[in-house]
Parts: sequence; structure tokens; C-alpha cells
Amino acid sequence: MKKEQAFSVETPEESSGFLLWQVTNLWQREIRQALVPYGITHSQFVLLASTLWLSQHDAPITQVLLSNHTKIDPMTTSTVLRTLQAKGLLQRQEHATDTRAKTVALTPEGIKLARQAVKAVEQFDKKFFTTLGGKANNFNSLLQSLLAQSGGE
Repeated sequence: MKKEQAFSVETPEESSGFLLWQVTNLWQREIRQALVPYGITHSQFVLLASTLWLSQHDAPITQVLLSNHTKIDPMTTSTVLRTLQAKGLLQRQEHATDTRAKTVALTPEGIKLARQAVKAVEQFDKKFFTTLGGKANNFNSLLQSLLAQSGGE
């Protein structure tokens, strides 16, 4: 009697989702280690770095904009921003024209920490993705396609 196959693939290496999950977990684990010296979590880093990025591109920064930019859900974004505010790394205040919105700005300490952490993360990413060689741009395009198809961009 033949066993019913639960999977459509013969080996785990044929499953794009499983491979993505493995690589993502490896990458996140190592990113967490790279951020230890800065005393921030990966989510905190993403929101700090995104606030710095957006501030350098003349965009008025709101929690909603940050949530959309980072793909972090609004409630988590708000919680993490509150933590960063308590650490003295950013300020949140009522939006000038939209009473439902809060604007976000880095403090001088937040700018300094964000710049330092960005350097560390960029160095880590360069090392981590060096295996891709000249295929990194193609890899990024494929990831952008996945984001776009799910409404992520």
C-alpha cells in the first residue's frame, strides 16, 4: 500500500517558502546580534532607520507613513515608537492639521544612534549577501515583485 504524499515537493530545498523562512530566520538572528551593541531590537532599528531615511527625503513623517513604509502593522508601530520615545530617541506629537495623526521626529541622540546602527547593519548585509555576487540586484527585483504582488508596495 502506497503512502499518501502530503507535500508537492520531493525535498525541502524545492520549497521556496521553506527556504525563505530558513534564510529569513538566519538573517534576523544575525541582525539581532549586530544590533546588541546599540541596545535596540530589530523592529526598533527598522523604525529608527526609516524615520532617518524619510527625514532626509523631506517627507512629513507620521506613524501611518512609517507603518506603510516598513510594512509593520500600525499597532506594533505605535508600541515600538512609544518605546523609542521612552528611550529618548524620538519625539511624537500631535499632527498640525490631522488630530488623529501623530508626527514623528528623531532626537539628536536618535539620529546619532540610527546612523551608527545603519552602518553596522549595512556592513552585516554586505557580508551576508556577498554570496549572491553580481546577482544581488536581480534578487532585490524578485523580492520587490513579491511585495508588489501582495499589495506590499
